[in-house]
Amino acid sequence: MFDRAMDLQSGFQIEDPQVFIPWHIGEDAVRALLPSVKTVTNGYLTMECVFLHGLQHQLGFHFDRPRDGRLVEFEFFRLSYPDLEASYSEFQRHLEAAFGRPARSRLGDEGFPSHEWSNGGAAIRHYVLDRFGPEEHVRITKN
Repeated sequence: MFDRAMDLQSGFQIEDPQVFIPWHIGEDAVRALLPSVKTVTNGYLTMECVFLHGLQHQLGFHFDRPRDGRLVEFEFFRLSYPDLEASYSEFQRHLEAAFGRPARSRLGDEGFPSHEWSNGGAAIRHYVLDRFGPEEHVRITKN
């Protein structure tokens, strides 16, 4: 069932740690809200968290330009994928519970579907990309 509380108009609610991240927040402000966040490079931070009704995963924060940039994209991923099919199914179940059925679906790489939603001025994409082997991607981008 679609969760109306998952409206992404203003930002993104993380369940654990329990914190709301508004769109267009700066890197330093994210670091202040989330002391456990790790800097991968300028313009990209990551942390472990829970979102989408109990889904534990890594969360990446992408900023529009290094240092003083503003948050423009969330990326969900796992550190390892011992069973890509199980991971894909789990993410998809949680995404559909939060955002409803995808607005668009098509066949993607490696035999996995590629799904897209539009929610509160944000685009949500779930797909598998064959780069150096199959990689699962879940991204939420502010339009």
